[in-house]
Amino acid sequence: MPIFSCFTVFAVATALPWTPPSPVERAESAPFLAEQEARFNPAEAMIRRPFSTPGYHTELTGGFVHPTRGSLLYALMLLDTGEPDHLARALSILDRVVALQDTDPSSRTFGIWSWYLEEPLARMAKPDFNWADFNGVTLLQVARDHRSRIPTDLMRRIEQAILNACAAIQKRDVKPGYTNIALMGSYVTLYAGELLDHEGYRAYGMSRLRRVAAEVANNGGFEEYNSPTYTIVALEELARMQAHVPSPEAQTLIAPLLRQAWEDIATHFHAPTRQWAGPYSRVYSSLLRPAALGTIQRSLSGVDFGIAINPLDSRRLPLRCPDDLQPHFLELPTPRTVTQQFVRRSETIGTTYLHPEYALGSINRGDLWNQRRALLLHWGTPERPGYLQLRLLKDGYDFASGYLESAQIAGRVLGAVTLVTDGGDTHISLNRVRDGTITTSDLRLRFELGGPAAQTAIVALHPNGHQARLTLGKVQATLVLAYARFAHASPKLEVGEGPDLRWIDLVLHAGSQQTIDLRSLEEAVVGFALAIGEETAPKGVRAAGLLQLTDSDLSVSVPIRPQPRRFDESVHTPLQTVTSAR
Repeated sequence: MPIFSCFTVFAVATALPWTPPSPVERAESAPFLAEQEARFNPAEAMIRRPFSTPGYHTELTGGFVHPTRGSLLYALMLLDTGEPDHLARALSILDRVVALQDTDPSSRTFGIWSWYLEEPLARMAKPDFNWADFNGVTLLQVARDHRSRIPTDLMRRIEQAILNACAAIQKRDVKPGYTNIALMGSYVTLYAGELLDHEGYRAYGMSRLRRVAAEVANNGGFEEYNSPTYTIVALEELARMQAHVPSPEAQTLIAPLLRQAWEDIATHFHAPTRQWAGPYSRVYSSLLRPAALGTIQRSLSGVDFGIAINPLDSRRLPLRCPDDLQPHFLELPTPRTVTQQFVRRSETIGTTYLHPEYALGSINRGDLWNQRRALLLHWGTPERPGYLQLRLLKDGYDFASGYLESAQIAGRVLGAVTLVTDGGDTHISLNRVRDGTITTSDLRLRFELGGPAAQTAIVALHPNGHQARLTLGKVQATLVLAYARFAHASPKLEVGEGPDLRWIDLVLHAGSQQTIDLRSLEEAVVGFALAIGEETAPKGVRAAGLLQLTDSDLSVSVPIRPQPRRFDESVHTPLQTVTSAR
């Protein structure tokens, strides 16, 4: 089990004063600047881009928007070039976006910003309080490195905006299990206390960092586990704290946390595909995005994955992967299994099998929110990777009240999908199922194939509708349906495809819109097995209100009827998770 048994104590990065980039660095940063230049709208002094949404917080549905966070990052990039011609634009952006912060101390949203100019805080579905943290980080970089270039009045407003953000962060006081925001808020308050000589925020930030370190040590890892999005954020904010915060106590706490982040990334990196293997707690893409791979690339010695790196980013936040972990990113000579308890209090365990031809990861228990990847397979090449992901879709969007329990050995996973009656709808907390009841015209379990390699995947469905054979390049896989009931129906597997995706679906309901009381369903459960390179014959037996699944040396037991998230132990047998040794 990771992680704190041994760690390297990094030398504290020297927080040198900002200096203008060299002519070579300016030239290499020009394409990144030009990309934002094309988006800049002088009329609003902000960048403008097409609207996109993860499906919550905002009620906008389309068009173009002016993002507050993206605009501040552009202003910082302009300042970081050191070019006198860029100063006026940077100042205009800062002036515009700082003014968009809620500055009313009596307001519930005091200290935060809306996502977009077009949607003020009062009109958002639910304001995102993380914007105090994200924008606070950016403004602190401005204040730290460019104070002498900013007019006194604007600098005073920037400093007040930072203090306002600190007030919002302290008032909200997120739990240390919210890893990326817990660390980011620690940096904002702790470093704002140092930079602006505010002892209250300095003390709060230090206290918060202690709590995060204690929580991670007690849990055995980050509660936002194995996240290609937010482990990267945690890594960057820890590196920023290491570079900027002089406190010896802080440095002692930061070192093992940085080691934790790097071990999580390195041990789950699949070098043959250059993918970050699952399972994931939170992510927005099943394939590793270039920005995340670029962060890894610039942290390694003499490695070029072909990702263009903005030298201004490297100057601002130097990153260095520990030498002993760097080989994980370069080769995978033999198969290996990583088994890690991600969340101790809920006994959440992840299993990842890394094979030279594929990577398969699963969680022993977890919901199917759209940011999760509870079951994830990668195959292909770095140039043409592919993925298989488990999803539960309600009217085409991931239904967060789906729940997977699974067991895995090497390239075999046995899984059961059930429903909970008190979980989320499109979001685990922002949008909850009310009174155990949903309204839907389409509900289906999907094994989704995506990425460039999926375009040549071959899916052969058995006539019985209970088995599918998948040819994924060199990888052969079998998906077998062991048991499937929804209300009074016994659904079968169906195959479909779109422009960019292929899928194997189990349609639970389709047709007219219906209101379904999950609490009244006699049965709502699916049992399956996914095996790579070998045949599988799972068995599903119903007994005493439970579905008992077995497949050779794997077993899973789950309630047949939807249950509250906190299952009654009288009707729920704890999962018998079987995993191979590391």
